[in-house]
Amino acid sequence: MSSGVTQAKVYAYEVALFGEFFARDLKAILNRITLHTESAAPMHTREIVFEHLGTHLLQSQGEEPVLLRARKELGGGDVKESGWTLYSYLKPESVRVHPEATVRPWATCEVTGDALSLASALGYVQRSQIYKRGYVFRRGPLIIQMFQQEQVDPKTSLPIPAHADTLWEVEVKTASPFNTTAPQSGQVQVNTVRSAIEAVLEVQLVMKGLLDLRRQDI
Repeated sequence: MSSGVTQAKVYAYEVALFGEFFARDLKAILNRITLHTESAAPMHTREIVFEHLGTHLLQSQGEEPVLLRARKELGGGDVKESGWTLYSYLKPESVRVHPEATVRPWATCEVTGDALSLASALGYVQRSQIYKRGYVFRRGPLIIQMFQQEQVDPKTSLPIPAHADTLWEVEVKTASPFNTTAPQSGQVQVNTVRSAIEAVLEVQLVMKGLLDLRRQDI
């Protein structure tokens, strides 16, 4: 006999703000971000965006398809090439609930071996791929990525360096998934959505006058 009690879904979340700027402002923005972060490193990544084969069917049934991305650090210089990481997302929470920042359920998974074949086995097909080159910064529980997107050579599928005047993009986000449970002893973890929002809003305030960071429905 059913008790009639429905168990609430529990998600881990990502909180983020986004911005963009012209190349002429790079030095000033780079200097300010560097001043207010704990570490900095070059980044060069390849990201593959997947779409589930049953996306349209799920949407017609009122269900939400899970978005999937695969990301890999390409290395170069002192940075070693990494393995693949899979990122799965649901759509962002309503702007009425969280008007100040993008808040969306997400999960990550480190993959040993062929992540693309794994995604295919899960019922996903490749929709696009993106190369990003720039800088990555760490500020407490946040990661800040500042990059230009590179075009892809259709013959080799390798990245083509961005033009000097290509727009720069900035993503300020929680570095790893978190939920509302308390952190384990000795761990540094953002453990509420509110504290994560406050953390990204601090960066928004720091960059005020140079860079407009805002919520974005993605």
